Amino acid sequence: MALMHEPTAPYHSAQEALRVLETVAGHPSGVTDTELARRTGLDPDRLTALLRMLRREGYVEQVTDGAYVTGETLRRLGSAQEREQALGEQLQQTLDRLRDSVGAAVYLSRYVDGEVRIGQYAAGPSTPAVNEWVDFRSSAHATAIGKSLLTQLDHNARRDHLSRHKMARLTSRTITSDKLLLSRLAAQPPTVPVLDLQEYAIGTVCAAVPITAGSAVGCLALSLPVEHAHRLRQAADALNRSAAPVLLSLAI
Repeated sequence: MALMHEPTAPYHSAQEALRVLETVAGHPSGVTDTELARRTGLDPDRLTALLRMLRREGYVEQVTDGAYVTGETLRRLGSAQEREQALGEQLQQTLDRLRDSVGAAVYLSRYVDGEVRIGQYAAGPSTPAVNEWVDFRSSAHATAIGKSLLTQLDHNARRDHLSRHKMARLTSRTITSDKLLLSRLAAQPPTVPVLDLQEYAIGTVCAAVPITAGSAVGCLALSLPVEHAHRLRQAADALNRSAAPVLLSLAI
């Protein structure tokens, strides 16, 4: 399967955060923000924002003299025995925070062995999850998640997926023409969220943004009841800006 990754802003943020973490890990007794700025070459304001995020996610801790050391999250993810459980717990905590910050149900999805897989999600009473009335694996043409994942494949891989999954009409807004869908996928800018405006289910709107971790195809998505559709683009932009912690967890 050929991929068509193009680095996004969250990807660059995750890469910068990794540089900070590598520097902190190389100083077991602690390293100051001044020294971090010198060693990473990051602008002080940018470094401050990254350190705030890394502290919130538990990757670094600030000790009494103000220096930074590795945090509990990084130590757990670095343990082979605990890694799988620690990664799942860390991703869930991050998704929960994203749900609360954007005010919508949030989903982490990957494209694995030619299929759409939703690994984890965060929902709640005021942020209900989408009712999966049609299997997400067979409805990529109609969902923001599916379309975001397909945009990250090359043309042949997209055609292969569509050849294996009939493009059923799920609502009056569903695209059922493979020619039209392929054209829209090819024109989709990687930095712009993919939208689903009641294409999968009446009463629900969704948005998804790509996340690139190594060779894996993945995306973060959110869903809102249609009465909150006016918040969709703003929420999607907020989700995109906040995707770096998820990428970081997957990259470590």
